[in-house]
Order: sequence, then structure tokens, then C-alpha cells
Amino acid sequence: MGAFNTPERPQIFSGPPLLLVFLVVLFCIFSIRLWYLQIYKSDFYQGRAQENRTRQSTMFSPRGIIRDRTGQLLAENNPAYALALVREDCPDIPKTLDQISRWTGQPRDELQKAFEIGRKRVKHFDEQVIVPNIPFELVALVEAHRQDWPGLVIAVRPKRSYAYGETLAHVLGYVARANEEELINDPDLQLGDNVGKQGVELMLERRLRGTKGLQEFEVDASGRVLSSRIVSSPVMGEDLNLSISLPLQETATKALGDRAGSVVALDADTGEVLALVSLPSYDPNEFVVGISHAKWKELLEDPLHPLQNRPVQSTYPPGSIFKLAIGGLGLESGTVKPSSTVFCSGSYKLGKRVFRCWNKGGHGTTDFKKSLRESCDVYYYQLGEQLGVEAISDFAIRCGFGVKTGVELPHERAGNMPTPEWKLNRFGEKWQGGETLNYAIGQGYTLTTPLQVARFVAALVNDGKILRPTLLLSEKPDVVGELPMRPATRKLILDAMVATVEEERGTARVLRRPGLRIGGKTGTAQVVKLLDKYEKKKTNEIPYKYRDHAWMASFGEKDGKRFVVVSMVEHGGHGGSDAGPVAGAVLDALLGVQSEE
Repeated sequence: MGAFNTPERPQIFSGPPLLLVFLVVLFCIFSIRLWYLQIYKSDFYQGRAQENRTRQSTMFSPRGIIRDRTGQLLAENNPAYALALVREDCPDIPKTLDQISRWTGQPRDELQKAFEIGRKRVKHFDEQVIVPNIPFELVALVEAHRQDWPGLVIAVRPKRSYAYGETLAHVLGYVARANEEELINDPDLQLGDNVGKQGVELMLERRLRGTKGLQEFEVDASGRVLSSRIVSSPVMGEDLNLSISLPLQETATKALGDRAGSVVALDADTGEVLALVSLPSYDPNEFVVGISHAKWKELLEDPLHPLQNRPVQSTYPPGSIFKLAIGGLGLESGTVKPSSTVFCSGSYKLGKRVFRCWNKGGHGTTDFKKSLRESCDVYYYQLGEQLGVEAISDFAIRCGFGVKTGVELPHERAGNMPTPEWKLNRFGEKWQGGETLNYAIGQGYTLTTPLQVARFVAALVNDGKILRPTLLLSEKPDVVGELPMRPATRKLILDAMVATVEEERGTARVLRRPGLRIGGKTGTAQVVKLLDKYEKKKTNEIPYKYRDHAWMASFGEKDGKRFVVVSMVEHGGHGGSDAGPVAGAVLDALLGVQSEE
């Protein structure tokens, strides 16, 4: 038999051993990587894939509508157009921003800043607003060149509109584009959103804003929309009815005319603000579309401060209106009685200083009623000296002076009811006796707002309830305190106010209306001590900044309704002749009676 040769086993790998090891390790690495991607990270990459074929878009909620007490539209929303950028679809962002600058006229660096802020908050496939408000002409221009500028889109958003502009600027305020700080502090805001900046728009922002919705789109690889669904529907902001009467607001504005000052009208029993005027004013619509630097500078540098909301933000010496409170304290403390008299010779001496009455010839023998009717300073010099500064301050604060009223308006100021401790802390000086005399007639360091005065008079009228003034209709009266006066004391003060209107020597005779119960108290608050050369000059002959402020605090009653009207004319001159006709015009509108010529 022949010998059989055993066949050789084929070699699987004949290369160097190190290469074999390398291939085995590489195979293991690929296997582990495949397991990691397809099994361990499958959920993550499925989500990424889903994101690549779905996009989400915010559905903007309309801001709540604002109406007056009768339903008249005051603030509404109109369609507006914004220029936005989808970064994912834009191949050349710097070049696109250059083109936007040429179209809009906005500085290139400002657009870059807006872009950088927005890119931190907006996803690369979402619309990032670059210019929030553009005219329709620009919309047409952009649409005509859309194919040349991929990624550039026109976004439609609601824009706030104020139908009565300057007439209600200090009540409504305005909305404007949210700044970077507001965007950081409020996660619900997006770049390009408008938020309340002043007035009711600011104070009731949360109620007015509403809630945004969310819409989801399915797209193909080219970005074409295949389908869409609403994830959450937008919820419109709350509609509000204000207590303001638009016709009354217009009447008060017209009565004040071109003078700087304010008018406040209240329903004495509910605290509802029926009119709140501050002049000069501004157009809130200019802020909505983005106010120009030139206009903003003009408003800031205007010496009459049109942005100031005078009824709540400006504080003034109340002048003789403050005698209503001082007289109440005198009666309540027993320091004086209604029949107690003081002889006014035209001046009162304290130490070496002589304090003069506004009536240089004097008022003669003066009781409580006459002291208010004719506004005798000497009566209150003596009463203030007897009461003392501490008692005056304590009583005034309990009457609602020197504290914020709580009305739905921002940046309200409290005013000042001074004390010796306050003066020492403020100026490092002791209180002087003469300062108490000035305090008693509403001068010196005494400061109050027109709304505080109106609330105090309303408390006199409504049986002593100190109410929080409100700009909202149908709000229940919010009683925050009680006037520290007995009914008998309040009646004496109110009767004296009526006498100030009805009787011949009353300083508020300008308010007299046949058949109506109207009361008033004038106030002339000195701004600076007049130089001798101006002492005998008429108001219009004195430089504006030296003229006295003019006050009129009044109330009127008809058919069971009780109203309070306070007018204040800055550097107006005299309460009766300058502020009086303003209050009279508003009372005429409230009471439905034409004033006597």
C-alpha cells in the first residue's frame, strides 16, 4: 500500500501575531461602539432624529383689552410685523444683518447686539426677532427679496394701540420691548416680547399678558412643512374695565389746558378713580413702536417733566388745604371749640419773628367756621403752636397723609409729614418753633400728593372711611383705616367747606352752583420766599418758577352720589382763581349742571 500524506490544515491567519491582536481589538471597539449607539443611547438619538424632523413655534397670546367704566375701548391690539431670523436656514448671518441695517436704517452694532442677546434664548431653528416693529412697506420689500435672503422671515405679532394717546398716558402707561434684565428675570418672556413699563400696563402685567401657546410642525429634509399640530393653545390676557370715565377725563384735561398740574376725581363712597390727569403728557404709542433717541432725550430734558405722573409721583406743600386736618385735630383734642375765637390783626409774633397772614389787613375776630371759610393763617399759627409738631404729624399720618395710597400705579410717593427727629436725621439741625407754625398752614417741609388730598376729603364725606383708591371697576371698597374724627367734627368741617363756597367771603365762591351742595377749600402753597420786588406784582408778572402752587379740594353731592375733585396747578398763583375753575368744570360734568357765567 502506498503511504497517505496528511493534508495540511489551512491557516486562518498567517500574518504577524501583533496584527492579529490589533484586528481583534478593533473589531471589539466597533462592536462596543455599535452597542453604545444603537442600544444604550437609542432613546437619545431617537429624540435627536425627532427634533431634526419636527420644529416648534410659539403661538402668541393677545394682551387683554382695557376699557373705561362704560365699555369705551382704551387699549387694544392690532396686527404688527417683525423681522426675524431663523439661524439654521441663514447661510451668512453677518451679511444678512448688514442688509437688515440698510433696509431699516438701524445701526449695525445695535442689530448685532440684539442678535447676540437673542441667540442665547432662541433655538437655532426658531424665529429670532431682530427688529420688532416694521412698516408694511418694508414687509412688501422683504417678501419681494425672500429668495435672496434665506432664513429671513416676517413674523406677525399683536401690537398695543392706545386710542386716546396723551389723554390717558399716565393712567394706562405703555408697553415696550422687554429689556435684557426683564428677559433674565422672567422665563416666560422671549426676545421681542412687549411688557408693561408704566401705569396700569405695568402694575397689572400678569393679568393682562396671558399665556403663550405652542405649535409643532413636521418637516422634511429640505425644511418643507408636512403637517402641524397645536401642542397647547394660547390663552388671551384678562380684559379689564377701569373705573375711569373717558368723557370726564377729557373734561378735566381740557379744563387744565396747557398748564402743568393734575386733577383727581373720586367716587367718595367706593374709592373709584373717575379721572386722573397729569399734564403735560406724552404719547404712549411712541414707546410701543420704539421711541427714537431724539424724542426720548426731548422728554427727559423737558423742564415740565411730562413723564412724571403728578397725582401720585409729585409731592407739594398742601398749603391751606392742610387746615382741614389741623382744624380737625384742634376740635378732637379739645384745644379749640367751634365757638372759640382768635383775633387776627394780619400777623402773629413768635419770639422775634413775625408770621403774616395772607390777608395783611387781618380777619378780625375769627371762630372755627370763619377760619376755614376765609382761610385765616393767624388762627392756625396759634392753633399749631398749641398742638405741637409731634401731635400734628401723628394725626396727619392717621388721616392718610405721608403714606402711599396703594392705587394701581407704579412709583407712588408717600410725601412727608416732618418731625423733629426727621429734621435732625435729614439736616443735622434741631426743630424750630416757627417751623411748627408753618407746618400748621401746610408749608415748610410738609409734602403731599394730590391723590392723598382727594382720599382725605373723601373720608370726610363718606362717614370717615379711609379707602384705598382704585382704578378698577367693580372692585369692592377697600377700607384701610378710619379718619380719627368724630361725626360731629367731620360735620363741622364739611359745613365750613360748604360755607367757603356759598357765603360771600368764602375763598371757594367760584364753585357755587344753585341747588347743589358743594364744598371747597382753597390752598395757595408758597414755592419760594418772594423777593420784595415781586411782592405787589400780579401772578403773570412774576417769573414762572417763583409763582405759588394753586390748590382746590372740593366735593359735590347729588341724588345720593358723593364725589370729590382735587385740582392742583403748578405755579398757578391762587387756589380760588386758578385751580377753582378747573375743579368747577369737573364738578359740572359729574353733577350734570352747567356752571354760572
